[in-house]
Amino acid sequence: MARRSDQRENVRRALKAHLLATGLSQTSLRQLAAAANVSDRMLLYYFASKSDVIEDVLRALADDMARMLDAAVPEDAETPSRNLVAATLQLVLSAPLRPYMRLWIESMGAASRGEQPYAAIARDVTEVFIARLERDLPETDPAARRATATAIVAAADGLFLVHGLGIEMDADAVIEGLSGRIGGG
Repeated sequence: MARRSDQRENVRRALKAHLLATGLSQTSLRQLAAAANVSDRMLLYYFASKSDVIEDVLRALADDMARMLDAAVPEDAETPSRNLVAATLQLVLSAPLRPYMRLWIESMGAASRGEQPYAAIARDVTEVFIARLERDLPETDPAARRATATAIVAAADGLFLVHGLGIEMDADAVIEGLSGRIGGG
């Protein structure tokens, strides 16, 4: 059983790299199997269906993003909300996170059209990110914490989209302004 588990992890790693490089455009079962260097049949041995493959890999990539966010969040108690906002916004524009964000935005577009498995995954992953941010916010009112965390996620996704369009902006000034508005201070 450990062999199957190890092989599945190797396939997952290959598919993560494939999706980060190609986005959702190359996700036929044959393309996924080729990217993982296995047959279609073998891919379905490791995963129940193509939807299961996509869901598993997108959730694994979301876990990677969460670890990057954890590493980027400052532990400065002076202005924690403002710092959390700034760290999150800086992270979404960072080179290591760009391929993840491109794939995430593409997945959210598919989710907004109701396409499965993206609709369920995008909602679940967004809820996880909101909860992750809520955990680190100092607001004592749960509704205020939820609103601030949701605003951070919305600002991060929006900032990435605007930046990705090549619209001229001073990213540091935008981050500073959003940090002050969303995080206070």
